[in-house]
Amino acid sequence: MTDPLYPAKPRPGDLVAVLSPSAGLPGVFPLPYELGLRRLQGDFGLRTVEYPTTRKTGSTPEARAADIHAAFADPDIKAVFASIGGDDQITVLPHLDAALLRANPKPFFGYSDNTNLLLFLRNLGIVGYHGATVMVELGRPGTLHPLTADSLRAALFSSGEYELTEALTYGDINRPWEDPNTFASEPEMEPADGWSWHNGHQVVEGISWGGNIEIISWLLMADRAVLPVDSYAGNVLFLETSEEMPRADEVYWILRSMGERGLLQQFPALLMGRAKSWSFEKQLGSQERALFRRQQKEAVLRALEQYAPDTMVVFDVDLGHTDPQLVIPVGGRIRVDGPARRITVTY
Repeated sequence: MTDPLYPAKPRPGDLVAVLSPSAGLPGVFPLPYELGLRRLQGDFGLRTVEYPTTRKTGSTPEARAADIHAAFADPDIKAVFASIGGDDQITVLPHLDAALLRANPKPFFGYSDNTNLLLFLRNLGIVGYHGATVMVELGRPGTLHPLTADSLRAALFSSGEYELTEALTYGDINRPWEDPNTFASEPEMEPADGWSWHNGHQVVEGISWGGNIEIISWLLMADRAVLPVDSYAGNVLFLETSEEMPRADEVYWILRSMGERGLLQQFPALLMGRAKSWSFEKQLGSQERALFRRQQKEAVLRALEQYAPDTMVVFDVDLGHTDPQLVIPVGGRIRVDGPARRITVTY
């Protein structure tokens, strides 16, 4: 992939689709969803349209694929947003019409389980955008985080280079979506250590590939949305982990398998998102969370030392399941400047 296609961007006043290609959680948790819709409409000036499965749980893969097709084929729709992620979007992929999507490219925003559709689009040469789901980032309690809002605005409305900014604070602890009081105040934030660099003496620029590492592992097992290994040579890899909080060993095993496949060593640079280290099922304390993140970092370095020792890595980048969240182009250009400690994406 040498000439990525950046779909035409929407403008304020345009119509955008809101889909649930994975889980129909807007019907279960309407508070963050409705808040996210209001922000798309009020803060970004966009008009939104929903589809039959957007608020429906238990929709079939065929029905969700039909909504994707309808949104992309409609010339009045100028961008497509995922409501949230989930865990079974991989079952939608066999029902997608590649020719229809290729003929009707649109900016698609989503992450987590939406890694499936983002990489499917990338294989068609279409740049997508890893980040900014309606329920999570746009439905953030209190206010939109300024870094998230600025990154999303740039990715949504502009083209060209955008330099990512390190967050001074970050949020990891969530509050229940079913409680209206959750949305009355800002999330709990804590000081961020900033990005850390490994092999940061080089400059790498290339097309991006990646997403949620758990979803990528499933795609690799199913041999879906993955091109021949050598097609990724010179690309920039980006990865992140979800609220499922995979153990350090699991992260290592996934990367080891990528190395055994010959995939890991194709990437001269890796952006690793700050590990999500708290969930309702695993409510870790501050020291436990710090240990969790450190062990995950060590697992990444262990795999790279075995398979790609020269790869430059930037850890704790604000991408994926973190607050704030920076939007990352999938299949777009990224420049990682180690000596200058700068990361520039092309939206």
